[in-house]
Amino acid sequence: MSKNYRLLVKNAKQVVLICNNGEKFMTKPGMQNLSVIENGSVVIGSDGLIKAVGPAEIIRAQYPEASFDKVIDASGMCVLPGLVDAHTHPVWAGDRVHEFAMKLAGATYMDVHRAGGGIHFTVEHTRAARSSELLASLSSRLVRMQRAGTTLVECKSGYGLDLQTELKMLEVIEEARHTLPINISSTYCGAHAVPKGKTVAEATKDILQVQLPRLKEQMSAGTLRVDNIDVFCEQGVFDLSSTRSILQAGKDMGLNINFHGDELHPMNSAQLGAELGALAISHLEEVTDEGIAAMATARTAAVLLPTTAYILRLPQPRARDMLEAGVVVALGSDFNPNAYCCSMPIVMHLACVNMRMSMPEALAAATINAAYALGRSHTHGSLEVNKHGDLLVLNTTRWEHLIYQLGGHQELIRYVVIKGNIVVDNGKTMDL
Repeated sequence: MSKNYRLLVKNAKQVVLICNNGEKFMTKPGMQNLSVIENGSVVIGSDGLIKAVGPAEIIRAQYPEASFDKVIDASGMCVLPGLVDAHTHPVWAGDRVHEFAMKLAGATYMDVHRAGGGIHFTVEHTRAARSSELLASLSSRLVRMQRAGTTLVECKSGYGLDLQTELKMLEVIEEARHTLPINISSTYCGAHAVPKGKTVAEATKDILQVQLPRLKEQMSAGTLRVDNIDVFCEQGVFDLSSTRSILQAGKDMGLNINFHGDELHPMNSAQLGAELGALAISHLEEVTDEGIAAMATARTAAVLLPTTAYILRLPQPRARDMLEAGVVVALGSDFNPNAYCCSMPIVMHLACVNMRMSMPEALAAATINAAYALGRSHTHGSLEVNKHGDLLVLNTTRWEHLIYQLGGHQELIRYVVIKGNIVVDNGKTMDL
């Protein structure tokens, strides 16, 4: 009896599985030895999940009578898992292109912040924006990420800093989840900055007594799905004790702890995260050796953001030291008005050149480990049976071209597939 499937990707020169034993994350030894099948095929079922992946001749023999809604002949091409972007701030209004000029002229992040720029500039514009405007700009940014190969993306709130705007941002993220094919992990980041006119203590109290209880109501009612809680733990922003109380309150509500730490000053954020059982900590440009050791032991992922260090001319995160220590290293674009980059291939390239990661390490960090940082590595991040059928087909015979060719991904990525559906086809040329 013949059975119907959604998609067959056949005869690929390389199928990069990443891993093939159900690993939830990879540390350095695994990251350096990715699982790759030469001349392979992938079968995705009508439920959007991977049914089989393996050598092309074995798949051909296993599915002789099957019918497929779509077949991609990937001869001479490469298949990779969809990329995972573990850290973005994609919901905002108010362009900050003028600040880039200030930063190029030597202004630091905190100089811009004190001059009324930075987060507060975006907050004013985001508070004033209608939900429909925010949804339109978010959707176009997510579609752009998808074209560059991202199939699962973490999206933060955090440009509201008050109940009404934070909820507006989270509702917009929820709407995008229902209207776009890209997979979304939603993060409440109400503690992204201390609102103007408030002290740290007042801001913390507002989050604990006003914002989080309302968020809990909405989550319980099923009107909002929020996955993670984030705090910007930094000198002049949220100190260690307020960070601890906010993160613990979020954890008690069932949210994963996934926060900004040790970016501009060593704050012992990494140790705090390890102690609280954080799933992930981002930035870590100023992490200490003790912090690295604590994260390795706690299996707290380090979400490194090479774009931020590059744009702000900060010291690069110590990726090599973290890998040597056994930390689960992941990557994110940190897409936001301060670091405007939608492309995980560019992030991987910067990770290799500036943070001295190898190409296999960078790819693992942008797939299985980024999925782990979002609590999604059981469903995303590798090409394994029963995971989501999210993959890229590259118009090249070696997968490394995706990292090697700086900024060439529109030409390289032939197809982006999410749950077995082709969501991007870059092969269609215009009739001239």
